[in-house]
Amino acid sequence: MRIIRADSQEFREFFRSLRQRGTAFTPELLGTVAQIIQDVRIKGDEALCAYSNKFDGGELTADGLEATEAERKEAASTVPPEDREVLELAALRIEKYHLRQSAAGYELNEGDGSQLGQKLMPLERAGIYAPGGKASYPSTLLMAAIPARIAGVQEIILTSPVKDGRLNPLIAAAAEIAGVNRVFKVGGAQAVAALAYGTKTVPRVDIIVGPGNAYVAAAKKLVFGQVAIDMIAGPSEVAIIADEGAQPSFAAADLLAQAEHDEMAAAVLLTPSESLARRVADETKKHRAILPRKNIIEASLSQYGAIIITKDLDQAVELANLLAPEHLELMVENPSFWVERVRNAGSVFLGNFTPEALGDYTAGANHILPTEGTARFSSPLGVYDFYKRMSILSFSPEAFIRLSGPTERFARMEGLYAHANSIRVRLPGGNS
Repeated sequence: MRIIRADSQEFREFFRSLRQRGTAFTPELLGTVAQIIQDVRIKGDEALCAYSNKFDGGELTADGLEATEAERKEAASTVPPEDREVLELAALRIEKYHLRQSAAGYELNEGDGSQLGQKLMPLERAGIYAPGGKASYPSTLLMAAIPARIAGVQEIILTSPVKDGRLNPLIAAAAEIAGVNRVFKVGGAQAVAALAYGTKTVPRVDIIVGPGNAYVAAAKKLVFGQVAIDMIAGPSEVAIIADEGAQPSFAAADLLAQAEHDEMAAAVLLTPSESLARRVADETKKHRAILPRKNIIEASLSQYGAIIITKDLDQAVELANLLAPEHLELMVENPSFWVERVRNAGSVFLGNFTPEALGDYTAGANHILPTEGTARFSSPLGVYDFYKRMSILSFSPEAFIRLSGPTERFARMEGLYAHANSIRVRLPGGNS
């Protein structure tokens, strides 16, 4: 991995490249995706099957879009018991963590006959996208479906591309464990379009969650407003802040783990220790050559991997806040002190024995996180994403009178005289 100084021009160029690497969709990509969405919206199942067969191969028909209960059970049954145990352990921990996110409405009674309140209601139907390209991610399915179920979503719909018309066994098992109601064997932008607009076979949903490739991300961007989305997820990323006492092999392993996601993944180490920087660089070089996905790792690290030498830990934290990474590891003495200074990150991992991989699988916190600096204003997926809020107002005649004058005047200030009249007609003598 390259080693660069935080005060150098090279660092400024590297930082710029990180910010520009992912969700800056080209006009060509957006045009292609927009056409797919339009075709699925108009032609429904016909277009959905045509695009799925074109991009994923196979001979999918409308009758085969939805996986039958028998298909789901057969696929799930092939998962080895020890693998199923891991899925169930992860699901249990995810549920335990997210149960604390349940929320309730409230009521404000002013004592004069006026009542204001907010009612929280679960969305009726959620759509989950589970990738099936370079890798399938049953972990992501658990992270998306379990919070939806805890929120009280009535129907959870899964779309996931398949190979040779067969469900991925781990996806099928995770869907069973998480309480997914229906499974459709489609992916890509066409699946997002089907969820957003509905077809004869695929029901329309209220929210679409889950990451995918650039086409999926662009499709979510284009259908937002027609349907809610969790976020527009870009390539994955980790930033590690480490001091002299950090274990070089641990830091290197976590950088390599992030880089193996895909060629666009980013892996960055921030440290004031030049000695540690060199040792970590040596460790990454030593281990990446023997890893199965070494070509992906090398492509990722050559473009978006770096070890940054900072003036001190204070500067390292400030740079991390500017980066606003999806994952931030604090491999430092007294990480509890430094986490208080972190303002922007999707998920923060404290200490040498809290690797990001724990968060991906079994820790329990959600791993569907904001990427590419969006942690400045957005949050991890949670139960709260599957609620909608509704305001409730109730005024007695006496309470109405009290606010009638200011309300009528406000309406006139804005030039909305019919609004003013709707107040005036309710006053004594207002109809005369």
